Amino acid sequence: MTRPEVGELAVPDRTLMGPGPSDVHPRVLRAMSTPLVGHLDPAFVEIMDEVQELLRYTFRTDNEWTIPVSGTGSASMEAAIGNLVEPGDTVLVPTNGYFGGRMESMAERAGGEVVHVDAPWGEPLDPADVADAFAEHQPDVFGFVHAETSTGVRQPDVPELTSIAREHDAYVIADCVTSLGGVELRVDEWDIDVAYSGPQKCLSCPPGASPLTLNDRAMDKVLSREEPARSWYLDLSLLEGYWGDERAYHHTAPITNVYALREALRLVAEEGIEDRWARHRRVAAALKESLSAMGLALNSDEAHWLPSLNAMEVPAGVDDGAVCEYLLDRYDLEIATGLGDLEGEIFRIGCMGYSARPANVTLLVPALAEALEAQGADIDPDAGLSVLRDRLGEV
Repeated sequence: MTRPEVGELAVPDRTLMGPGPSDVHPRVLRAMSTPLVGHLDPAFVEIMDEVQELLRYTFRTDNEWTIPVSGTGSASMEAAIGNLVEPGDTVLVPTNGYFGGRMESMAERAGGEVVHVDAPWGEPLDPADVADAFAEHQPDVFGFVHAETSTGVRQPDVPELTSIAREHDAYVIADCVTSLGGVELRVDEWDIDVAYSGPQKCLSCPPGASPLTLNDRAMDKVLSREEPARSWYLDLSLLEGYWGDERAYHHTAPITNVYALREALRLVAEEGIEDRWARHRRVAAALKESLSAMGLALNSDEAHWLPSLNAMEVPAGVDDGAVCEYLLDRYDLEIATGLGDLEGEIFRIGCMGYSARPANVTLLVPALAEALEAQGADIDPDAGLSVLRDRLGEV
């Protein structure tokens, strides 16, 4: 076998305005260059404590069991579902987006018996439908997606949903991958048992150490399982020894990713979580209203608009993939096309974390107008730019 000749790493400097990852804050990139220490080094143990406290602040929870899972957001998702769901448990999941389907797949692999609460893609769950599904199926675990990345829908009425689950003594798992750190989320106040997320969305951190929180009620279920979780690596009863008081070896943590997450969470705390939610709303509103004035329609109803992920309908006659290629080639600017049932029907435009800045929106709106005009789309770029100027004056 011949020796490969590979040059130095050369990566384009993109502006990331897709469904994730988002632009990484320069301070987070600097934190990743910090020298390594051992994963049981006293200095790293102190960092672990700080990360857990910062995660509690960001999740708005006092849960002792709040950790970064070693892996991407799908790892924290599987840790949540694979530990809480036991073989034979009935698990209620939504059908209104791609990530409800992923919940279903993971619950089945954990041995759960999956039942559904239905809603069309692009709409949130109706609490009345959730109540009916509980009455019919009596699930042990209820999972919902707080911010559905595939549709741009924010689930409202979360306390109402969790109240229904409480009436049936069911556990609640919330997918907060595209909401944590960018959209209002109150784990304790909303009575959520388990919430998971990823670092690469509203936290503007590279993937690799993914937030997860469980309350005492959920952790009691995990620790009293009759048979162990099917994943050794993600078994929370074993991870408790590393992230709990013992700090006993389980696996080598992704040390650099934990450094990065700590710095990203410091930025959240410095800005203030409620001010951060407000910034996402302001900047994303400027983006959404500019595109609407230009002639693009929001895929979801305004009442459940998701500021961190704006799903805008593709104009008639436009090749969505060609638009994305145009932006990437001409402007080093990334947005995404639709996923699943909405493939070919929407653009998914992220406005998350460090990407939720006026500079990014000011780049995106005229660039997208140019890409659409290149295909002869019936749009009004001047109207969009006029709204953009008015709105960014308020940001």
